[in-house]
Amino acid sequence: VVLLFSSYSLCNAFQWIQYGSINNVFVRFYGVSAFAIDWLSMSYMLTYIPLLFPVAWLLDKKGLRLIALVGSALNALGAWVKLGSLKPHLFPVTVLGQVICSLAQVFILGMPSRIASVWFGSHEVSTACSIAVFGNQLGIAVGFLVPPVLVPNVEDVEKLAYHISIMFFMTAGVATALFILVVIVFKEKPPHPPSRAQALIQSRPTEEYSYVQSILRLLRNTNFLLLMVTYGLNTGCFYALSTLLNRMVIHHYPGEEVNAGRIGLTIVLSGMVGALISGIWLDRTKTYKQTTLVVYIMSLGGMIAYTFTLSLGHLWVVFVTAGMLGFFMTGYLPLGFEFAAELTYPESEGTSSGLLNVSAQIFGIAFTIGQGQIMDCFGTKAGNLFLCSFLFLGTVMTAFIKADLRRQQANLDNDQT
Repeated sequence: VVLLFSSYSLCNAFQWIQYGSINNVFVRFYGVSAFAIDWLSMSYMLTYIPLLFPVAWLLDKKGLRLIALVGSALNALGAWVKLGSLKPHLFPVTVLGQVICSLAQVFILGMPSRIASVWFGSHEVSTACSIAVFGNQLGIAVGFLVPPVLVPNVEDVEKLAYHISIMFFMTAGVATALFILVVIVFKEKPPHPPSRAQALIQSRPTEEYSYVQSILRLLRNTNFLLLMVTYGLNTGCFYALSTLLNRMVIHHYPGEEVNAGRIGLTIVLSGMVGALISGIWLDRTKTYKQTTLVVYIMSLGGMIAYTFTLSLGHLWVVFVTAGMLGFFMTGYLPLGFEFAAELTYPESEGTSSGLLNVSAQIFGIAFTIGQGQIMDCFGTKAGNLFLCSFLFLGTVMTAFIKADLRRQQANLDNDQT
């Protein structure tokens, strides 16, 4: 189940970044501004914000299978719509395809911690959550690597259209295959609840559970609010970096589209290692607060290093610092989700991770626009320093979160009785 979820999450994330990773090629093909292509990536963040709560409510009422079906169906549909946009004047069609995929993303992002806690026992839960988030990261990685290779920067528009169509066809094929798999394989929940905490939730009658109240309770939880802002700052930086990476690298190293993609790949791959390690580490030690803080401080360090090495003129240095940055910045994603689930038990994980994501999307849009404008006016170093300052703020705020681990408490209380 986790693997299947990861793979269509992968496909969706690939469609998110496939424009940003070859920004300059699409700018020329459609004859639009770089900012317009950035919006293709930001459309994902925009649709997420209003649609999160209805979808999270559906997840509670109708369960995992329905959400998985809708998510993978929209994902495939969006991929097919994009095939209709292979002429330079058909930019709006591409936008439509991207918006459909962004709807699919709403159905995908809130699921990892929910799948993990419904299907896995209390010892594997963080690891399972990391694997589920993992798919999304892998998709971003593929999205950095594949487009620059499939779509070389050629002058002739006809040739370009041909290359782009190959990319879109492959995406559509994969998305459709995955949809069919979800229909056949994906089940609601295992026959027996895997952990005590989950058994308690399943035994609770539905009418006790009001959705709005749950959100209000979360918003009154100071620790959770702090986590929500710090998570948003960190992930927002990651989104802005991913979207603007192609522009940053090509600014300093003209003609290096493929390497720009590889640097993106490095960021994400090292991040996946980071995410897996942090998940396993949490299952072993249960030190949520300490781990989160350390990872945050390291993200800040990585960002500063990246900022000052980008313009040195040595690509390999950029690879090293980008890798370090990714290891901690992406490694932070599952940490945030799990820490939130701990702070907010017995509320639904869908709600807590949804609020985290909303905050990430809002900051992501703000940072992408802000950093993009700063880069246009004052150069890339200023743009990256802009992100550093916010990561610093986030580090300070993380230090103030109290580790009030309610889910561990519930599992412990059960072991004693």
